[in-house]
Amino acid sequence: MTFSEKVKNMRTLLAVVFLLSLLFIVILLDLAWAPRHLSLGEVWAVIIGRGTWGNNTIVLNFNLPRVAMGLIVGAGLAVSGAVMQALFRNPMASPYILGLSSGASLGAAIGMLFVISFIPATVISPILAFVFCFITMMLVYSLSRIGGKTQTETLLLAGIAVSAFISALVSFLTVIAGDKMEDIVFWSMGSLDRATPENIILVLPMVLVGVMIMVMFSKELNAMMLGDSHAMDLGVNVKNARLILLICSTLVTAAAVAYVGVIGFVGLVIPHIIRLLVGPDNRKVIPLSILGGAVYLVACDYIAHLFVNSVGVMPIGIITALIGGPYFIYLLRRRKHQVGWN
Repeated sequence: MTFSEKVKNMRTLLAVVFLLSLLFIVILLDLAWAPRHLSLGEVWAVIIGRGTWGNNTIVLNFNLPRVAMGLIVGAGLAVSGAVMQALFRNPMASPYILGLSSGASLGAAIGMLFVISFIPATVISPILAFVFCFITMMLVYSLSRIGGKTQTETLLLAGIAVSAFISALVSFLTVIAGDKMEDIVFWSMGSLDRATPENIILVLPMVLVGVMIMVMFSKELNAMMLGDSHAMDLGVNVKNARLILLICSTLVTAAAVAYVGVIGFVGLVIPHIIRLLVGPDNRKVIPLSILGGAVYLVACDYIAHLFVNSVGVMPIGIITALIGGPYFIYLLRRRKHQVGWN
């Protein structure tokens, strides 16, 4: 093993330790949130089974489902963003920017508004979210391909245009929703506050399976980033790999959005931060994006609850955009030569 390889491995190990430590801290902080804020010692007592009845109720019944959903959704969106950026060889690709989150929200909104009596709403909404999410992906991808290539500008413009059109449809459904307007508005801003153990049981398998498959294809993604012809020379079945990865990223995005609403910039910013830490190798970027996405979304959920005494709990989608948007602009303008895309 060369010296440079040892340095890279050490950087990766330090990144893992740093993210795990940060994840532990933000989980404790978010579990401690309450109108009467709990101390970290009180939260730890609950975790080890020595908490009081009141603290157990706050941490386990109210906060734990929200934190667990944040971990799942954050990890899923971050990995989906990392895979899309590698798959399209485009640093601007993400579920939010390409309109996938909006497409899934449209499907979920239709599922909520037009109830089918013999199909439970908890089933029809995720199914429609996946279908519309996948349709949106294929539409944006087809619109952005010119001469067999996908350019950054056309991909962004296609994503923005399709997302704007879908947002208009969601707004129309909101107007005619009547007493279901609140549910659709909730989807449009994103929130973890309605997470329940039942929802987690439905979301976790879809996200877990999708993320595991995308991690397994990280080596193929490295080859595909060199171009389809180079990947085929290395023995990669590009057509099948691209289809599988598109389906998995769509499945994960749809599962996440179907229960928490539109949450942007997780899949856009987190993969870039991970690349700054460990380099562009997807065998490292994708697994570490799991930790990075989980840390980011749980931290944003904690920040969202800090406003409760003044304006109420802030929708988490606003927090991720307020933090992620400016930071991503900073990455593009000051450090784009370090994010592994040149």
